Amino acid sequence: MAPLNLAIMAGGPLDHIPAKEELRNLPHDTKWIGIDRGVLTLFNYGIFPEMAVGDFDSVLEEEMMLIDQNVRHIETAKPEKDETDMELALNMAIRQNPVSLYIFGATGKRQDHQFANLYLLLKVLEELPHCHTEIRDRWNHISIYKPGTYHIHKSDFTYISFIPISGEILSLTLKGFKYDLKNRHIPFGSTLCISNELIAPTGTFSFNNGILMMIRSKD
Repeated sequence: MAPLNLAIMAGGPLDHIPAKEELRNLPHDTKWIGIDRGVLTLFNYGIFPEMAVGDFDSVLEEEMMLIDQNVRHIETAKPEKDETDMELALNMAIRQNPVSLYIFGATGKRQDHQFANLYLLLKVLEELPHCHTEIRDRWNHISIYKPGTYHIHKSDFTYISFIPISGEILSLTLKGFKYDLKNRHIPFGSTLCISNELIAPTGTFSFNNGILMMIRSKD
């Protein structure tokens, strides 16, 4: 069976969602999951997801009919539930064991939703340690990592920040950056690694304890 690439579209603000060209630039065989109104966002981008999930409490009756007609697999939840729609979508994604997972529409005005979505990356990392997972909006690409050595390449997302999100980070080493580091201890809450930049075409980062969030940003 060929490796599976998945993407999720949540119902975040449209002005945070990247342009159609970036969505189309995902691997050509990427399969989509729409969350609630995110399904309608995909329709507007000319993308028809194979799966949809959510309580659909923000969807009008005629819009739900359109979803029913155009999406093959739909999982409907009650509005009164223990998980957010995003967590339900991630559960659906995890069951399919993808090798890459890109999440859109997960940032915006509601900081409670945004922080919950960021920390849900930990769930994916634990369940699918082999899967590369990113939350993306117009200005940021966000991913998290367990201890190891990783290679990254220059892009138009110029600024690169590293933030401890689970325990202290030990022996953080950065190579190819404007501000390189060697075997530095980064305590939880530190801002030492905010707003760095690659100066080499390819850089590396490595560490041996904790969970590290990388945010690649542009203005």
